[in-house]
Amino acid sequence: MTRRDLLRFPVLGAVSQAADAGRVTVRDVEVHVVRVNARGNWVLVRTRASNGLLGSGDASHGGPDAVTLKHLRAFSDLFRGAAVSDIERLRQAALPSIQAAGLAAAVAFSALEMSLWDILGQLYSVPACDLLGGTVNPRLRNYANINRSTPRRDPEGFARMAEQAVAAGFDAVKLAPFDDMPRGASGAVREAFTARGIACAAAVRQAIGPRRDLLIDAHNRFDLERGLDLARRLESLDLFWLEEVCPARPSYEQLAAVNREAKMRTAGGESIFGLRGFLPYVNAQAVDVAMPDVKYCGGMLELKKIAALCEAAGMPVSPHGPASPIGNLAAAHVSAAMPNFLILEFSYGEVPWRAELIDPPEELVNGRIHLRRRPGLGAGLNDRTLVKYRA
Repeated sequence: MTRRDLLRFPVLGAVSQAADAGRVTVRDVEVHVVRVNARGNWVLVRTRASNGLLGSGDASHGGPDAVTLKHLRAFSDLFRGAAVSDIERLRQAALPSIQAAGLAAAVAFSALEMSLWDILGQLYSVPACDLLGGTVNPRLRNYANINRSTPRRDPEGFARMAEQAVAAGFDAVKLAPFDDMPRGASGAVREAFTARGIACAAAVRQAIGPRRDLLIDAHNRFDLERGLDLARRLESLDLFWLEEVCPARPSYEQLAAVNREAKMRTAGGESIFGLRGFLPYVNAQAVDVAMPDVKYCGGMLELKKIAALCEAAGMPVSPHGPASPIGNLAAAHVSAAMPNFLILEFSYGEVPWRAELIDPPEELVNGRIHLRRRPGLGAGLNDRTLVKYRA
């Protein structure tokens, strides 16, 4: 065998694998709904390919589960029989349904799309991030979102949960302390909820200390005037960012105005679907940090496209996603290949059995995800856990 022959073999192997990808098709899709807490279940998919490989995806938090399940059934019919490599073609075919139906359809498609990347990585024996450009961020910093896991939503309750997150190794914590404010509240009612939320944020700042990062999500509870007032009142807490202050509709003008005036970094965009949806958001300079959610934006390929758009605009990206371990892994693989990655969301403390949902469990050390060099997403769903906590 000559040196030239040796050099040719890897190339021939890659061609062979590519041919295999075209022949491997989607055979069937399983859907599993797992009971989590009052804020919502985890809706998970497992796609089986014609060669027996299994790929996982996350369709959680898209609204009522029954509506998401309806779209999963419809898109499963679309995917069945398609080549596992046909991701862009399937997106184009699903696009009219997603645009017509909204968030529930977006999460259903995104979950199935994630599962194909998982299968493709296994087919080529590489991590999914390698298929998206390769690893530029081998360790991914996470912040602990304690909003979904804090049962007592007052300053003491938030502070206690933040202390637990810090003890678990996180050096950044997020909460949404204004969630209890009724939408459209005014006058004394609005001020009472605003003051209470600021007190919760201050209690968490005291609990985590001055050297860790504090992130606050306003969940669109404020108009422009009150949003600017909120930003001023939060300045002393030295925020890492202030998220989603004003509603994004009918335009991004209010968000952009807050972004221009606020002393701290602003962030948002979690509910926007697709590259075309993010283009006007980025052009308006609505925020400093874009937060596409891999479940909502159209999946892993679309998240990569949106990140590239933001990179061209000089905007960092921090994927939104208080998700299951599968959703978190999908976002992590894209983030690993993202030059403008900033920080990733981790839903802390929702259930004590989170580590049991996937095999092997997430590898999180001091608030950092270390992606294993395992094929695909690097982990599969644990059947025992799916059965034990079935909704």
